Amino acid sequence: MLHPSKLRPAKKRAAVLLAISTVAAALATPLAAAPAAPAEAPAPAAAGLRWTGCATPRYPTLQCASLKVPLDHEQPAGRQIALALTRVPHTAATSQGPLLVNPGGPGGSGRALAGFIASALPKDVAAQYDVIGFDPRGVGKSEPALDCGSGHFTPVRPDSVPRDRATERANLERVRSFAVSCQEKHADVLPYIGTVSAARDLEVLRTALGAQKLSYFGYSYGTYLGAVYAKLHPDRVHRLVLDSVVDPGGVWYEDNLAQDQAFDARHKAFLAWVARYDSTYHLGTDPARVEERWYAMRDALRSAPAGGKVGPAELEDTYMPGGYYNGYWPSLAEAFAAYAVKQDPKPLVAAYERLGAVEPSATNSYSVYTAVQCRDSAWPRDWNRWRADMWRTHAKAPFMTWNNAWYNAPCAFWPTQPLEAPDVTNTALPKALLFQATEDAATPYEGAVSMRDRLAGSALVVEEGGGNHGIALSGNKCLDEKLSAYLRTGQAADATCPAQPAPQPAAATRAVPPSAGGAALHGLLGFRG
Repeated sequence: MLHPSKLRPAKKRAAVLLAISTVAAALATPLAAAPAAPAEAPAPAAAGLRWTGCATPRYPTLQCASLKVPLDHEQPAGRQIALALTRVPHTAATSQGPLLVNPGGPGGSGRALAGFIASALPKDVAAQYDVIGFDPRGVGKSEPALDCGSGHFTPVRPDSVPRDRATERANLERVRSFAVSCQEKHADVLPYIGTVSAARDLEVLRTALGAQKLSYFGYSYGTYLGAVYAKLHPDRVHRLVLDSVVDPGGVWYEDNLAQDQAFDARHKAFLAWVARYDSTYHLGTDPARVEERWYAMRDALRSAPAGGKVGPAELEDTYMPGGYYNGYWPSLAEAFAAYAVKQDPKPLVAAYERLGAVEPSATNSYSVYTAVQCRDSAWPRDWNRWRADMWRTHAKAPFMTWNNAWYNAPCAFWPTQPLEAPDVTNTALPKALLFQATEDAATPYEGAVSMRDRLAGSALVVEEGGGNHGIALSGNKCLDEKLSAYLRTGQAADATCPAQPAPQPAAATRAVPPSAGGAALHGLLGFRG
């Protein structure tokens, strides 16, 4: 999932405050039966792509193009939309064809990922592929780009934990208003924003590239997109790499509940790391005591937000990236210590602005995120179900349960009917290669095992003890060697690699210490993705 720090700020939108009883009644209204995901239709013929130079100092051979695809793949001659593409061309005499790369989300822009992947792979491997990044439908430079929001993440938001009915009503107003805004602005395209439609776009892209087969490398949500494409077109897959793997059996409500517990465990790992370095942070040597002080900080921010910006919800947004990448731990620990020990809120505000605050691309990323997740599968429409499930999960995992609930709660009000998530079980694929860290919070380990079991003959490479999300090409030599070997030959086997060392404390002025590794990749993948 994507984090609000990757999102675009917008002006606040007025909305009618709903009484909780009215909301519950509206959500309990029965819906028509959800249509199943449509059967795959042949991809329409696509004209060849016109690539033009869009080089950067870092990626001097980068090229750009635009691809027209049907808005509705059941009406291939109807309205067309555009996908924005980037490419680093192959340089070897013999090519293995296109390698499509995706950073996750849903809602993540993949255009910048092509250059990174092409430069991070060994030269002999990158030379064999046209590495292609793309903005999926609705995302970034693709047209039309979704933009539903209006100040949805403007601080200070209501406390994410609804300890009273007024707080719950305020949060419900926010999420319902967002869903209504999406319908008002994008009613014509919302029924066609989803994983199955995006996967069909990839087949149009393959045709436009003139390739008999394509290879695919996806992180996070990108693993699910790749698995759905492979289900639709197993005979068109050359190589399939899935890193930090979505559990296809929990799309998406159950996956988010599993995520809540995994994030709580990862937050505890961060707090234990802080306790290990008491000589630096002076927050105590007992992890339980350090955790108490973190929640005391959260409580204090409820009545006095730091810098007028960081309340409890924004604090969670700030520390949640530490669950994705431990390279952020030193700067997060410095901010925590400054607030709790020195009564200095400025480093906490700076950490929020760096990791938790919205960016100019905010509205688009989150709009696509919600449009895809809410369309892909059925979510509960009775708010009483959400409330009961969240309080039950919160009792075990208080760090992110309610924050994550409100992030996804527009799906309780979503205007389009949900599809039935496809079964990605596949016995017709060539060998696929999966990567997974055992302590990954965003996509818990069990999901990778579930996906491996569904993709017959696939290999799972486990980073034992690792907790980062997105692990290939992030500095672990063992993992990277297995990725390179697979892309060269198509051969892979189940394996285990040791995790990279945890970071060391660093000066507060350094956002990510060089010892952490993977900073460039995690900057591209974002959070909640």
